[in-house]
Amino acid sequence: MIMKLLFEKLTTPTDASWAMLNRRLETEIPFQWHHHPEFELTLTLNSRGQRYVGNSIEPYDDGDLVLLGPNLPHTWCSAQKIDPSGPHVALVMWFKLEWAEALLAVLTELRPVKQLLASAGRGIVFSRAISQAVRPVIEKIPALSVVERLTRLLEVLTTLAYETEPHYLTSPNTHPSIITVSDQERINCIFEYIHAHYQSSVSITDLAELAGLSLSGFHRFFHRHTQLAVTDYVARLRIGEACSLLIDSELPVAYISDLVGYANLAHFNRQFKALKRLTPREFRKNFRRQAT
Repeated sequence: MIMKLLFEKLTTPTDASWAMLNRRLETEIPFQWHHHPEFELTLTLNSRGQRYVGNSIEPYDDGDLVLLGPNLPHTWCSAQKIDPSGPHVALVMWFKLEWAEALLAVLTELRPVKQLLASAGRGIVFSRAISQAVRPVIEKIPALSVVERLTRLLEVLTTLAYETEPHYLTSPNTHPSIITVSDQERINCIFEYIHAHYQSSVSITDLAELAGLSLSGFHRFFHRHTQLAVTDYVARLRIGEACSLLIDSELPVAYISDLVGYANLAHFNRQFKALKRLTPREFRKNFRRQAT
C-alpha cells in the first residue's frame, strides 16, 4: 500500500453550486491518500474496510457516513463487499467554505449547521441512527434535478446538525498540515515503508535515512505531518487491521494478535483497549450486535 498524499482539484458543474460523485467500483475502493479545500460528506455503501482520516485509522462498514473539513487528509480502503454481486458505492458530496458561509449569512434556518461545519475540521462520523435517517435521501440525490439536489443537501445537513452522538476522528488541537512539494517525496517514502513493515518491525533509523533526515529531524517531521510519534502511528495501523479481522473473520483473538505484529497477547489486549476502549472480544461482540 503506497500512501501518496495528493491534492485533489475538484470541479463544480456549471449549473450547480456544489458537486457530487456517485462512485461505483466493482473490485475495490483503492487507497488514494488525498486532500482538498472543500468540505466532504461521504456515505459508503456495500463496502467494508479501513478509513484513514488525519491521524485516525478505523474500520468502516455499510452505511458509514462521514463529514470532513477542508484540507483534512483522508481515504477509504476496502477489504470486501457486503453483497458480492453489487459494487462498492461511495456517494460523495463536496461544497466550498464560501458556499456555506453565504448560505448561513442569509438563511437563519440553517444556523444549527454552522456549529456542525465548525467541528468538521476534526472529521465527524455520524451515528447509525442518523446515517439510517438520511441514507434514503442521499441515495436519491444523483437522480434529481440540480434544484432538487440542493434542497435535499440542505435537508441532509440540517438533520446532521442535530446529531447527539458525534464521533470525532481527530483531537481538537489537530490541524491539517499543508504539504509542500519538497516534503511530498519524503512523505511518500516514509508511509510506503511503514505500511510494508508495520506487521513485523519498523526501524526508525531506516526511516530517517530513507527521508534523508537526522533522527531528531525525522521525529519532528513525522509528528508535524501526522500529529503522532512513529510508534503510535504503527500501533494505530496494527489495531486498525485487527479491527477489520475481528469484523470480517472468526479467527481467534490470539491469532489476530500475531497476524498484526504482536508477539505478546497481553500487550495487544492492553493496546487495543487503550485505543478502542473495549477488549478485542468486546469489540467483535459489540460490532455484531449493532449490525443486526
